[in-house]
Amino acid sequence: MPIHLDSTDVLYLRSLLAEARQAWPSEWQAWYLRGIQEPLGLMCLERAQYLSSAMPQHMPLVQVAQGWVWHADNFTAGERSQVLQGISQALKGKGQITGWRNETYACWGWIDSAWPYTRPELFRLERAAFRYFGLRSHAAHVHGLMPDARMWCGRRALHKSTDPGLLDNLAAGGLPAGEQPMQCAVREVFEEAGLEQCMNDFLPQTSEVLTERKVAEGWHSERLFVYNLQMTQDQRPNNLDGEVSEFLCLSLTEVIQRMKANEFTPDAAFAIAKTFLQD
Repeated sequence: MPIHLDSTDVLYLRSLLAEARQAWPSEWQAWYLRGIQEPLGLMCLERAQYLSSAMPQHMPLVQVAQGWVWHADNFTAGERSQVLQGISQALKGKGQITGWRNETYACWGWIDSAWPYTRPELFRLERAAFRYFGLRSHAAHVHGLMPDARMWCGRRALHKSTDPGLLDNLAAGGLPAGEQPMQCAVREVFEEAGLEQCMNDFLPQTSEVLTERKVAEGWHSERLFVYNLQMTQDQRPNNLDGEVSEFLCLSLTEVIQRMKANEFTPDAAFAIAKTFLQD
């Protein structure tokens, strides 16, 4: 699908992408797994102190000059997962972690190397806890592109714990532990849009966006894998999992106008901007 943008739209999309990674709040601190240079996550002082107090004595989280270091490098990923999952369960019981999904994400830390990572998983944890501890998650976003230069966008259901009622891509979802990004994209397209596609149906052009910002739950850090699906005129998305309230087929002008009006989720807007600019 050819994308034609005027200079004003290009400037807007570039400025939008520049906001994808926000600066750390000055009073927040990173935490690390001992022996690994990149942070595991980012937390306010109160949460870091709580996490330190909740750690078992044989696996302490210790404050140092650059933040906090978790002395758990000599333990297995499964042992780390068990400890963090237990702490997260306690926080859930206190109402500190909400939107529990009973689904785990894998954590590699704030690694920036190409996918798939050569570093093994450091641990797995309930997805609802990732923002609380400032861990980096991963997600697949899929654009549904029409031959007449329109694209399908879904509106998130009002019961969604994150960004209810806002516009999204054709399909998007977090990457569960053990799943590949393209597998996630295919699954989400079926669950959210009712379209049975295979990996070969997606266009070869892909992109990635790293988004980081302060949110109500804590610190959001997520690597977005963005895919494009060329749809036919007779294809109509139909939600199957109850997470989308409606689908809109919008022209590129309408998409940008709605982005400027903050009608899209931030991550969907970043994914769209990246795709439009590299076409």
